[in-house]
Amino acid sequence: MISILFQIVNEALNLYKWAVILAAVVSTLAAFGVLDMRNRLMWSIGDFLERITEPALRPIRNVLPNFGTIDLSPLVLIFLIYIAQAVLARLYAAIAFGNMQGLLF
Repeated sequence: MISILFQIVNEALNLYKWAVILAAVVSTLAAFGVLDMRNRLMWSIGDFLERITEPALRPIRNVLPNFGTIDLSPLVLIFLIYIAQAVLARLYAAIAFGNMQGLLF
């Protein structure tokens, strides 16, 4: 039962990581005029990606210094997701296999 929960959380983190990547790509392509955001489908996709990633990106943007037009907050968020997945894997090993040494870095 516990392994199913850890797998679900890990897959949710993977999906969110890809959503952040897609949101950054769509935003960049829209800024350069490659994607026409007046198209209803593209607008819907961009709006959906922005709505699910913006709550996590906004606090990171408030902490990071202003680099002008370069937005590094998606990179920071992806790095934090990788850290969360590593901690989750170590926690799973400690709970499922009794490997308490795995909790120590």
